[in-house]
Amino acid sequence: MNDADFMRRAIALADERMRAGEGGPFGAVIAKDGRIVGEGWNRVVATRDPTAHAEVVAIRDACARLGTFDLSGATIYTSCEPCPMCLGAMLWARLDRMCYAADRADAAKIGFDDDAFYVEVAKPVQARNFPAERLLADEARAVFAAWFAKPDRVPY
Repeated sequence: MNDADFMRRAIALADERMRAGEGGPFGAVIAKDGRIVGEGWNRVVATRDPTAHAEVVAIRDACARLGTFDLSGATIYTSCEPCPMCLGAMLWARLDRMCYAADRADAAKIGFDDDAFYVEVAKPVQARNFPAERLLADEARAVFAAWFAKPDRVPY
């Protein structure tokens, strides 16, 4: 299989699962070593989980199948440019590469305005429209210090 084949599968998942009423029209496939190791589609409505975007579902599937949280060496194919949450998940998963079909402007035309989230995330914390207040930083840092001192910690 090649890039176009993997992308066609992501688009087919988006279409099939959207028509089944599981969520929005988004699909994703993760491939490694020439084979699909994870698939996902938007499951927000079906699971009542706002984080169940196609890319996150595909990452969870690939990690479960491969028995790892590190997807180095893999590529994600997504039917649409990802939102900031999904992009963050891709980076945390250590994926090597992303390919996407539709972009955020295409998504905005049908009511998915991810660009607003990109704008919000780019602002300094205190300038965001989402109120944030910092509390008990020293107590949280103590837990960080304990984790850092743990000889059996697993870095990620």
